[in-house]
Amino acid sequence: MVKDYSVQGTTKLQREKYANEALALSTLDAPAPSEETMALMREHIDGKREIADIVKLTVERYTAPADA
Repeated sequence: MVKDYSVQGTTKLQREKYANEALALSTLDAPAPSEETMALMREHIDGKREIADIVKLTVERYTAPADA
């Protein structure tokens, strides 16, 4: 069964739990996410952004433009 991580498919409490679990896993052997990324996650927890949007914005921030 596939979990629904969308804003509509979760409660704020569930989104916060999922975000905390993801943060714990991501920092096991790496630095903590940037303040910008944490702010985006807060927007997801608050129901203002979907995870797909956050991933897209985060990847774009760390990816050099093709013509650079």
